[in-house]
Amino acid sequence: SGAEDSRKMTKVKICGLTNDVDALIACEYGADLVGFLFAKESPRFVVPDEVRRITQILPADVSKVGLFKDHRLEEVKENVILCGLDHVQLHGDEDPAFCRELRKILKDDGRDVGIIKTFKVKDRILGILPVEYTDVDFYLFDTYHPEMMGGTGIRFDWDVLSEFRGGKPFFIAGGLDSANVADAIRILQPYGVDTSSGVEKSVGRKDKDKIKEFILNAKDE
Repeated sequence: SGAEDSRKMTKVKICGLTNDVDALIACEYGADLVGFLFAKESPRFVVPDEVRRITQILPADVSKVGLFKDHRLEEVKENVILCGLDHVQLHGDEDPAFCRELRKILKDDGRDVGIIKTFKVKDRILGILPVEYTDVDFYLFDTYHPEMMGGTGIRFDWDVLSEFRGGKPFFIAGGLDSANVADAIRILQPYGVDTSSGVEKSVGRKDKDKIKEFILNAKDE
């Protein structure tokens, strides 16, 4: 069926990885993207040199994503180069002009890096509207939380997105786990699904069975 086809195609992003063991397990079980946090305020923050060490041992066909929050342009670029990142995820208040400028400095450096812009969702999509961001490749919708920047384990009301028909493919994050990921895909038909705390045994430490189950249920094999 069409729903099954869309589900098989859904990309899976395992985010908030802090060590090589978990990153390799995510790749082994079929993650399409793996995410590392460059935001110091996150409990899942990893120093760039360590991210570099981990990305160098991962399969080439798995996309390495760096999550940044209100970093300076130069800092983002330096880390993209240092760590061999394939995607940049902007998780703060970066405006469309910042995204345009980032695209330009990465292109000038000969780097074809995907840009993912996060939008927080409460009873609506907060902040500047997604359509204003013409220079990003993907949107990512995550649950708004007053204190936490992500990894909340809390689902937002998916109905908020039912009206959303943006011009870009999007990821869903926020409280996804193996129990609800198939529903999220069926209802929202996203380009990708993103989980961090939903596959952890403790903050920053992944549970390999949870990773395996999450990816199986997302890919519906």
